Amino acid sequence: MNILASMWGRVFALLLLGVMVTAGVTSWLALGEREKTLSQFRETHSIDRVEQLVRALDVLPTQSRAQFLATAPRLGLQVTKLTTGSSSGLPRTEYARTVSERLGKNFTVFSLAEASEESCPYDLRDKQKRRLQCEALGITLNDGTTLKLVVMPPRTPAPPVRQDFIQYVIILIISIGILAYLIARMTMRPLQQMAAAASALGQDINRPALNEQGSSEIRQATRAFNAMQAQIRQHIAQRTHMLAAITHDLQTPLTRLRLRLEKVQDADLKDRLIGDLSAMQMMIREGLDLARSMDSQEQRSVLDLHSLLDSVCTDATDAGQDVRFNGKPGYIVLARPQALRRCLTNLIDNAVKYGQYAEVSLEDSQLQSQHMARRVHVLIRDGGPGIPEDYQQQVFEPFFRMETSRSRDSGGTGLGMTIAQNIAQQHQGTVQLRNLSPQGLEVRLSLPLQ
Repeated sequence: MNILASMWGRVFALLLLGVMVTAGVTSWLALGEREKTLSQFRETHSIDRVEQLVRALDVLPTQSRAQFLATAPRLGLQVTKLTTGSSSGLPRTEYARTVSERLGKNFTVFSLAEASEESCPYDLRDKQKRRLQCEALGITLNDGTTLKLVVMPPRTPAPPVRQDFIQYVIILIISIGILAYLIARMTMRPLQQMAAAASALGQDINRPALNEQGSSEIRQATRAFNAMQAQIRQHIAQRTHMLAAITHDLQTPLTRLRLRLEKVQDADLKDRLIGDLSAMQMMIREGLDLARSMDSQEQRSVLDLHSLLDSVCTDATDAGQDVRFNGKPGYIVLARPQALRRCLTNLIDNAVKYGQYAEVSLEDSQLQSQHMARRVHVLIRDGGPGIPEDYQQQVFEPFFRMETSRSRDSGGTGLGMTIAQNIAQQHQGTVQLRNLSPQGLEVRLSLPLQ
């Protein structure tokens, strides 16, 4: 599962990464400030130690100074006697000036040349692996003795990587992850519910309205979605009622015309008029079926697709059509029984009408993904001339008829495939066409398995 493919996964990852980066940068700045404070503190104490050591050496007799240096703790200080003539006379570094101010005018403090690597008793390197330099001072005592004093820089304090610190970091990361997950799910849940409602709207226009809850923006979007659903339902209902009214109102005059046509003496004229009247009645009936296919009030139920197909094919065979069915049972779908029967009947009637026969079979699709359930395919093959690829999408448009075999003369109104596709889409299915070789047409009705 690719978590970044979903919106909540991206929000979760962004929150988690942002908080962890912020915590890391904050910790880095805090450690840097800690090291800076410690360095300043140790530098101040090193100046205190230099002052104490120099004043102690100044009051001691010359012959006792070596013994004192051998026994006194120097704490990062190295003292040797400087040869005469090495004095520069003036302090040159900030550290040397600070020491000179602390000792007073009785002592002469000056900076020596940069201390060599040999003058540092231990190897000091910073985080960039650069060698840290020692501070080399020359100090002249009151008796004229000049000392060389090397001050080693303080070691960088080690970061706090104790066992309890690692545990605290792990707890912090887990807490941040849980918080980011809850925020991402809480933020994306209303959008997921609205997306699911929009998908279900195409299957059932009469589904209950969404509950208006959550933040003000979510409530506003939910209110607009519910208003859109109500308007679509109203438009479809008005169209259905209009077609039903037209059908009902036309039935009476058409019936009177049929009765009056029986009195026509010319047999040829009578047959032509009756044929035109029958075509009008069929167009009205199929127009009403088209409207009903888009606004079905029928409830869904669990169906055995094999049993339904067997019943439809048996009815077609009893009506004199050349229909053969072959398929194994066990395919269960959630569908509206009468609507799905109308869809299958239209597809089989088209195959027999334009291809002389219909071979119906069932095929199981083993492919299944996170966003698509396992599907079953109803294959209907005929022996007709097929449909050119340029027209295979247009045949699903209302009242579309080809100029060859699929014409008004063969009894078609151009609504059968449209009705079948509408019903298939209401069941999350699809209808696809494919020409066979050397001739024939295959209609594939795909439905999700329950």
